Amino acid sequence: MQKRFYSLDVFRGATVALMILVNNPGSWSNLYAPLAHANWHGCTPTDLVFPFFLFAVGNALSFVMPRLEAAGTSAFLKKVFTRSFLIFLIGFFLNWSPFVRWDNDQLVFKAWEYAGANGTIIGIRILGVLQRIALCYLFASLIIYFFKIRGAFVTAVVLLLAYWMLCLFLGNPADPYSLNGYFGVPIDKAILGESHMYHGEGVAFDPEGISSTLTSIVQVIFGYFVGFYIQQKGKNFEMLAHLLIAGCILVFTGYAWDMVFPINKKIWTSSYVLYTTGLAILVLSFCIFLIEFREAKGAWSRFFDVFGKNALFIFFLSGFLPRVIALFRWVDHTNEDGKKVYTSALPWFYQHVCKPVSDNLKNGSLLYALCMIGFYWLIVYFMDKKKIYIKV
Repeated sequence: MQKRFYSLDVFRGATVALMILVNNPGSWSNLYAPLAHANWHGCTPTDLVFPFFLFAVGNALSFVMPRLEAAGTSAFLKKVFTRSFLIFLIGFFLNWSPFVRWDNDQLVFKAWEYAGANGTIIGIRILGVLQRIALCYLFASLIIYFFKIRGAFVTAVVLLLAYWMLCLFLGNPADPYSLNGYFGVPIDKAILGESHMYHGEGVAFDPEGISSTLTSIVQVIFGYFVGFYIQQKGKNFEMLAHLLIAGCILVFTGYAWDMVFPINKKIWTSSYVLYTTGLAILVLSFCIFLIEFREAKGAWSRFFDVFGKNALFIFFLSGFLPRVIALFRWVDHTNEDGKKVYTSALPWFYQHVCKPVSDNLKNGSLLYALCMIGFYWLIVYFMDKKKIYIKV
């Protein structure tokens, strides 16, 4: 029987908790620097959340792969394709939800495409976080199943190098790693359509785009390697030492590659994969040492553990629930132009409870995010007590 490492569950749960923290500030205009993404090149603690989660997906895959292999190729393909499709569909559902929107004072159906306030065409975004998780899980599973460990390693190296070459030679020669020079933008526009892409950068650009999915697949593969190695070596200091060395080597290699291929989350560069994987291994090593070797378990580990037991569900809920609550709004005040300004429960809570706690607006924004973590923790804690685990 496989030995379960509790530290892996805590690592995954802590990643989910941090994901909720950075995705739910009281105000996007008032963030402490570590809780904001890098503007373009570079890496903040917030930029570690998504690759850490993909790394954790690979860890989990290493524990279930033996059962999938034992079931046979047909059963494996059915399981992997079904799960990937469902996760992708849930992510797409989240993007479209709650299917209605306020248009002046009327609720109208959120159409596939519709005219925005300034006349631009707005559409439902096709890709997103869950969709990337689905695609990475699918392709990483197929690569590992059919190519085995050695073949998966070679494939990972080829993907990282090939992506570098694609960026360098297909991008704008003046600056191939810039927003305007990145080769993946025209591909996304041609396949997805501008109205169905992310516009958070002020233009049509998708940080979970088609091209950058190539390297994010490697994040899952590396997570699988680490999970597989931990199981093979067992709980001993040799295993821990090797993980620490591997983590340091990857961080150093990522930094070195950064000099010619900048660390960048938004286009998920190869240097970013190595750097964040290295950091994930180091953090996981610390968790293993603390929990498995020192047995320093307690309230702190249980706090994160319950997030990990319903990881995808609570991530979905943290994105879905605020959108539904926002439909129930009321007039907060009338501005100088005589126009009604509406609010709903969560913005009201931030404005009237969290924001006034400090003259520094970043403190109020952080307090709101912490309250959201507490709120969602109560949900997963209750689910854990009732042994309710929603799996896909």
